[in-house]
Amino acid sequence: MNSLLLLFIVLVLLALRQNMVLILLVAAAYVQVVYGNGTILYVVEDLWTAMDNHALLAIPMYLVVGNLIARGSIADHLVEVFKSATDWMPGGLGVATILACAFFSAISGSSAATLIAIGSVMYPALKDAGYSSRFAIGSVTSSGTLGILIPPSIPLIVYGLVTDTSVADLFLAGVLPGILLVIIFAVHSIFTNREVTRGTFSSRRLIASFQNGFCAILTPIILLGGIYSGVFSPTEAAAFAVVYAASVEVLIYRSFGFSGLFDVMKSSVVMLGTLMPIVAVALMLKSFLASEGLPDAFAEWVLNIFDSKVAILLVLNLALLIIGCLVDVVSAILLFAPMMLAVGTAIGVNPAHLGIIVVVNLEIGLLTPPLGLNLLIASRSFKERVSSVAMSVLPFVLLMLVVLMVVTFVPWLSLALIE
Repeated sequence: MNSLLLLFIVLVLLALRQNMVLILLVAAAYVQVVYGNGTILYVVEDLWTAMDNHALLAIPMYLVVGNLIARGSIADHLVEVFKSATDWMPGGLGVATILACAFFSAISGSSAATLIAIGSVMYPALKDAGYSSRFAIGSVTSSGTLGILIPPSIPLIVYGLVTDTSVADLFLAGVLPGILLVIIFAVHSIFTNREVTRGTFSSRRLIASFQNGFCAILTPIILLGGIYSGVFSPTEAAAFAVVYAASVEVLIYRSFGFSGLFDVMKSSVVMLGTLMPIVAVALMLKSFLASEGLPDAFAEWVLNIFDSKVAILLVLNLALLIIGCLVDVVSAILLFAPMMLAVGTAIGVNPAHLGIIVVVNLEIGLLTPPLGLNLLIASRSFKERVSSVAMSVLPFVLLMLVVLMVVTFVPWLSLALIE
């Protein structure tokens, strides 16, 4: 009964659109009063236990990497490589935008960083090349969401922490769905922009851009190759990414000096000051809810209502799509992933496969009102109304829903590289 009351309080606060830190602190206070006999020691011990996790170190480091690259010129070099490779194609600049976002995602692990870094370069370039404003905004905003699906991904790391799923397996599970989404976006760009004037292919330009952008292109290859070859863990890969990105930006591309590097660290600390308290309290609550058996009770309730695996998966997707409209990605995973995992386990869904289903749903949530983060960032960055941006991303959202159904009902796509 106490667990259900806690869940009710959280849902009411979410409906009232309260700040996530406030919601989690209220929940922590409830736990302290009801289960800790009003003593702060209970909460402190649980917080310490929740944060004593080696994998958590990856989150701040990938945030630093995202900020480094967003302020530096790695993004510019990536864009130039893909522009020189695709200019001759119908919709080639749109394809270059999508590919650049995919590669940038494989370095930063962040949707917001991907959108800001690539969007600032590609949005004006698309407009100048004759692409419609609607396609330019829609492609940049939608492709930015690849940052939470293509590994390394901060939401996948958080999902792994909350559900005790291997982060390396989750990264592998995200590769093929991410590639499928990139291909579908690229095909959409080709067919939508057949009438736009194309460039010409120049092998000299391609070779020159590849030489200039070699260090940028090498980054995801080193990171993912190192993880899957066993050279280092995902957390160690994050540490390597910080050193590598800082070295490339400061020593090779000379995008900024050591004072600029210090500014990047300061801004990253500010972001962490918002994110890590949420992670800490949510992980504490996860332990409490698990000890109370709430996820298992929720799974039993769902199974009593639906007797079909297909129906349950459709309902889970619908619930996640609604949650994605109302809650940011990390908070949604922290709050709801344990219950989703209990349901998935009960119907025989692999935890890594379920993680990709969850992330693809929440990826769509980045593009849906009222709280779609990418919509808000694009609105501010491109000085467009949120409603206009929402209409621009609609074709991409429909394509993502198709991919969601494929990911949900074709487990092989997520598990092929793991098994």
